[in-house]
Amino acid sequence: MKLKYYQCSDCGSCERLDHRSCEALEVVLKSLHFDFINLQAAQLEENGASSLLDMILYYESTTHLDISDNSSMGTSCWRALAHLIKQSVRLSRLDVCNMPVVDYPAQSLSKALLTSRLTVLRLHNAQLSGVPLYTLVGALKSNRSLQELHLTNNLLNSYQDALQLGDLLRYNRTLLTLELSNNSVADAGLEELCDGLRLQTAGLRVLLLRNNQITATGMVHLAKALPVLKVLQVLDLGENLLGNEGIQAIREPLMVNSSVLQLGLAQADITCEGAVALAEFLAESRQIEQLDLRQNEVKVGGLMALCLALRINHSLANLHLDHSAPQEQDELLMETQTRLQSEIIQRCLANASRSHLATETSETPPAEADGRADSMTTA
Repeated sequence: MKLKYYQCSDCGSCERLDHRSCEALEVVLKSLHFDFINLQAAQLEENGASSLLDMILYYESTTHLDISDNSSMGTSCWRALAHLIKQSVRLSRLDVCNMPVVDYPAQSLSKALLTSRLTVLRLHNAQLSGVPLYTLVGALKSNRSLQELHLTNNLLNSYQDALQLGDLLRYNRTLLTLELSNNSVADAGLEELCDGLRLQTAGLRVLLLRNNQITATGMVHLAKALPVLKVLQVLDLGENLLGNEGIQAIREPLMVNSSVLQLGLAQADITCEGAVALAEFLAESRQIEQLDLRQNEVKVGGLMALCLALRINHSLANLHLDHSAPQEQDELLMETQTRLQSEIIQRCLANASRSHLATETSETPPAEADGRADSMTTA
């Protein structure tokens, strides 16, 4: 069940959720439990908001709370939110986006996270660069409950911020997803992250780094880390100008790596040369399941290499390419391009079907499996 504070669709504005409005909600909160309470852009009034958050805690009203776009929240409201985070046994996800989490808000949130039960925290566009991130990471180093941390659009830099995030990965073993897209981690920052990742024997499985000003130089740092990574399964480097040089740098390390299942390289300035390098990796890989190459200049030469690799590879179930690929000028090449794209789709579908069948077989109880074997023998 969901409870949402709606904006007026006609005027695009909403009435302030003041003390009286919040008090009136108590009748609902004490009678029902919700999966999601959405207070996004509710113009939370100071006293009313703190009372409402106290009620949500007292009645354990929700597992997911969104208070994004409420930049007018004051000290007492942040204090109530911190108390909710620290004490609630039901609240597992919190969204605090598009509002500054600096100074007192950053301090109160970080202190609450020391003993919080939250598993998902979204802090998109929260002005975290610098001291706020330092404060947050200080708490999360010892946090043992948070599994997902989303920090897009925070102007995170390649110096102090990346150093803090690298430290987080060195000390935290329970965080499973770290989203850093649309920041400025850059090549130097990626080196800090890789240094932290290399020390993990358990922990981070998903690292999202889209649009972070990373280049081929950064891939040299990643190449050193890939062979020793044990748990990272999803790596998204899309919208970074890696180029063919960057792909060449990670080709062999990817072959050695035994953990990465999904690799995002959309809009990464890759041409046929880079696609050939990736095809060589695919031909050797036994675990890669998904590869995203959309919005790159991969034409017939690259498609042919990928297609040949898929005749050997039996794990890749999704190879994402543009529906309208960069067009060749020659009519024969255009026909070849269409045929190769079709074959790639069919081979990925066959791999997906094979993987699904293998999963079903492995989950079949031994007695049932023996029964099936007997019936096949009888037949």
